[in-house]
Amino acid sequence: MPTRTARTAWNGTLEQGGGQVELSSSQVGTFDVSFPKRAADDADGTTSPEELIAAAHSSCYAMQLSALIGQAGGNPLSLEVGADVSLAPDPAGGFHITEIVLTVRAEVEGLDAAAFEQVAQDAKATCPVSKALTGTSISVEATLLG
Repeated sequence: MPTRTARTAWNGTLEQGGGQVELSSSQVGTFDVSFPKRAADDADGTTSPEELIAAAHSSCYAMQLSALIGQAGGNPLSLEVGADVSLAPDPAGGFHITEIVLTVRAEVEGLDAAAFEQVAQDAKATCPVSKALTGTSISVEATLLG
């Protein structure tokens, strides 16, 4: 399996400085990062490590859920997965990610609600990004449509 890379160039102090994160492997873009905007409610056109983790987690989870639905005998017609990643001050100093909430709305043939809930929880436990984030509270709110 390949290794994926990103690179960040930063200038200045934490509070006054800023930088750009480049998605090097895919070459799809370079995005501004800033600590004051990271800590603000309005990101104002910048990304953050938490948003990038949310993107990674939602896409990884969607892939894993799709695979597990198929293994359970279902057919995933559509999956919409959101990830909310929360940042807060750490009592030990600095900041930490306090929780991640995965929200999935799915149209699936061949699984009842109980089987879908089981695969949704199994996908959380077996998604590679979830595994990498062990130690962070991760929950799933799964809704089977139709």
